[in-house]
Amino acid sequence: MTTISTATNHYSNLQMRIAVSVFFFCQGICFASWASRIPDIKTTLHLSEAALGSILLALPAGQLTMMPFSGKLVTRFGSKYVLRLAAVGYALTLITIGIANTPWLLALCLYVFGLTGNLCNISVNTQAVNAEALYGRSILASFHGVWSTAGFTGALVGLLMMRLELVPMYHFMIVAAMVITLNIFFQKYLILTPTSRTASSLKRFQMPKGLLLQLGLIAFCCLSAEGCMFDWSGVYFKEVVKVKGELVSLGYASFMIMMATGRFTGDRLAERFGRTKMVQISGVLIFVGMMTAVLFPNIIMSTIGFLIVGFGVSSIIPLVYSTAGKVKDVASGIAIATVSGVGFLGFLMGPPLIGYIAELAGLRYSFAVIAILGLVISYMISKLKLA
Repeated sequence: MTTISTATNHYSNLQMRIAVSVFFFCQGICFASWASRIPDIKTTLHLSEAALGSILLALPAGQLTMMPFSGKLVTRFGSKYVLRLAAVGYALTLITIGIANTPWLLALCLYVFGLTGNLCNISVNTQAVNAEALYGRSILASFHGVWSTAGFTGALVGLLMMRLELVPMYHFMIVAAMVITLNIFFQKYLILTPTSRTASSLKRFQMPKGLLLQLGLIAFCCLSAEGCMFDWSGVYFKEVVKVKGELVSLGYASFMIMMATGRFTGDRLAERFGRTKMVQISGVLIFVGMMTAVLFPNIIMSTIGFLIVGFGVSSIIPLVYSTAGKVKDVASGIAIATVSGVGFLGFLMGPPLIGYIAELAGLRYSFAVIAILGLVISYMISKLKLA
């Protein structure tokens, strides 16, 4: 028998929405700070494409290691308490990535970054689903828009740090200090979410099935494309588009700014056109954008292609998480963790797959393979009805 505690919130809906947004921003800027310096770290550690691809496995491996536990921890102790601890750990781990001076140490730091990142992801999305319930309308995509805005901000900060020739370690220290300061001021406004004592049992693992499995497979394809853009867009611009200096971050920045734009408009578009059609169109845009960059690898067309991809991926994950969080008879934290578990296999397989294909045939062929997943998304969502 499950005992659910009654969560009582003492702050206004607006205060809680702002606090949740702040934590989305903190998580986004931490991740973007790492992603923006991947080309520098690759060069400093003298890594080949295949070696970098293998090391990048560590981050999603950490996420997947935590996946069976994160949803249950959030449900057992409440997303507020898990999030405020995990967010600090995430920021501190970012610093260790900047300190890593060998490939194996970088891989270890990325693994821990994945562990804390998954706890942040599940707890902050549980916060978002509960905030959406308080408002009684679709607002979850706007939270992901804040995450994307943080990503764009992180890319710009990374650009500035590279121009100032500041090494990743000091760059990451500055970001971590800002994130921890924001956490201290805003953690009290987080939403008290319901808890369940039976969620403390972490022994049983159940394979996802039904709607949650189908949503997870769609998330898998989307996160494969996102992982490609996060980890390889800078390398693509440097080695395929042949840009130099700070323009290496242009592809990542263009992707992030359009993803943010799409997420801030995604809630309204989903209400107008329906969730199914939104995801169908998004899948097609991923394909078109990727292939534009593949077929026309110059700075203008590749930037346009990455902009299209950014808009394409923008609404898929928010819509999938929002739907999963409302599945009957499943706690929102566990439902989101289940979908994320399947989805983050894409994050696990996508970036390394690109590295291996690039080693054999080049980065352009790698991006073409990821482009096909956009069409897979459009096909799969046609079999579901998200309303």
